[in-house]
Amino acid sequence: MIENDEDCADVLIQLSASRSALNGLGKQIINEHITHCIAHAIEHGDEEEIEEFRKAIERFI
Repeated sequence: MIENDEDCADVLIQLSASRSALNGLGKQIINEHITHCIAHAIEHGDEEEIEEFRKAIERFI
């Protein structure tokens, strides 16, 4: 869009839409990971997996 000299406001709207889509995908991945992997890690006492996920969430938000 920038290379095509499109309006800056339109570029910002597209950036916002892209960011929103990526955040939505991130939330879905977090939910799936909690439902499956973290539940399994808790059942088996896998503190390392839980800590790695905590760090990943911290970076995500």
